[in-house]
Amino acid sequence: MPSDAAAKGVKLERYASGSALLLRRVASGKFVSASSHLLFRATVLATLALVFLFALHYPSLLSRSFSLASSSVPSRSHRSLLASSSAAPTYGGERWQKEIRRSAKPRRDGGLSVLVTGAGGFVGAHCSLALKARGDGVVGLDNFNSYYDPALKRGRQALLADRGVVVLDADINDALLLERLFEAVPFTHVLHLAAQAGVRYAMEAPQTYVASNVAGLVSVFEAAAKHADPQPAIVWASSSSVYGLNTDAPFSEDHRTDRPASLYAATKKAGEAIAHAYNHIYGLSITGLRFFTVYGPWGRPDMAYFSFARSIVAGEPITLYADARRDFTYIDDVVKGCVGALDTAGRSTGSARSGKKSGPAPLRVYNLGNTSPVAVTRMVAILEKLLGKKANKRVIAMPSNGDVPFTHANVSHAAHDFGYRPTTSLDAGLRHFVDWFVHYYNLDIKIAKPATSTSKKPAAASTKKKGSATSSSAASS
Repeated sequence: MPSDAAAKGVKLERYASGSALLLRRVASGKFVSASSHLLFRATVLATLALVFLFALHYPSLLSRSFSLASSSVPSRSHRSLLASSSAAPTYGGERWQKEIRRSAKPRRDGGLSVLVTGAGGFVGAHCSLALKARGDGVVGLDNFNSYYDPALKRGRQALLADRGVVVLDADINDALLLERLFEAVPFTHVLHLAAQAGVRYAMEAPQTYVASNVAGLVSVFEAAAKHADPQPAIVWASSSSVYGLNTDAPFSEDHRTDRPASLYAATKKAGEAIAHAYNHIYGLSITGLRFFTVYGPWGRPDMAYFSFARSIVAGEPITLYADARRDFTYIDDVVKGCVGALDTAGRSTGSARSGKKSGPAPLRVYNLGNTSPVAVTRMVAILEKLLGKKANKRVIAMPSNGDVPFTHANVSHAAHDFGYRPTTSLDAGLRHFVDWFVHYYNLDIKIAKPATSTSKKPAAASTKKKGSATSSSAASS
């Protein structure tokens, strides 16, 4: 027995010795290889975990390339650029079609049926009101994005609803929605005013301008050319910004427009070239309108006159560009120009069924301005007088941010073709704006009384206080 125990002890000692040797060999000869395998596996597992977490929290980013490539399934994750807020089941139904047709039906003999894009915007809302007031049928469309306070856009929508105009919460890049609209209603005209506005903001969000002003325009042209029967005539908003670095004055439609000073201007110039192509290929009647610094009640807060008024009231400083002059054009005058362009647009000559045109269709472009450039400092002085408060002014040299020193419209073509004649002075127009501004924001300000006034107050310049049905708010202009 003792000998057996001794033998077992020797074996155990040898086993332990061999195991230790083996471990030393593994440690010395294979440690690096084993560590590499473990590190590789850990890296793979960590990568898979990160991909899983990324997909869980940001599924729209992973699917973006697929959703953009699909025309039948618009992206819902990039609403402000590419999609409607309306899911497919919410439009195209019987109730939806009934509301759309009711709103689109003219109330006068020979009346127009107009689809207004950007109807929640400044110019779009005023034009929709004017068309409805004279007995035309109007259906609006707006995506109510947050470029500026959407409450103002919703207020315009409420004002239109009071007049019986339906404004859909949708986007111009929703191709399926546009198809359904043209299937439901034989619109005679499209007034395409939806756009991403603003010169300086283009430096911060350039893709937004391409998506709205270029892709959105193509989307509207595509739907009108290929899904509308009969094809409507289209009037759309270009911009005076297309004149860019042009120094000839006043700006004429015959002047060169190949030197844009901003991306915004470039997208509008691209739009004019795109309009030429769709007119030539599909026979769409297309009219482009180059607006010159439109202002007035229910305006855009990003515009100088509006933002200056707010700053003056709040006692905040305002920044002026030295020697800047603008051809300020009152909203009522612009609306008359838009309606005149619609009335004289002429017919499209293409067919959605055959894809062919029977002959050439009208292709036009017009300036809509006031023809009287005014120094921006003069505009501020008028606001100071009306608001009864001096502005804290800071004057600087004009930076290279896309702005131009002056604008000046020649409107002789519009005057000749549809009788466009602006009649509202800057003093009278700003008075109407300030009257609306004070009531909308419930300001305790007594507006200075005018000496004389020859301009009529616009129909859309409601003086209801904020919180009422009309005060509850593009790619809106």
